Amino acid sequence: MKKETYESLIEITRIGNRAIKKAQAENRKKGLPNVYSKNKRLYYELPDGTITMTDPLSKPVSVK
Repeated sequence: MKKETYESLIEITRIGNRAIKKAQAENRKKGLPNVYSKNKRLYYELPDGTITMTDPLSKPVSVK
């Protein structure tokens, strides 16, 4: 791999990591969970730092 290609990949990764951290912080500020996937399973990090596998946004809606 050429040095220029390697340096470009490092810069793209750096930009992506900054964007991810910014989005995660915005979600916490707005009270939204951050969602992660590991081994094809979804995990939700709640704004208080709790990790759960239960989707906190899919609460049952009662119809009157």
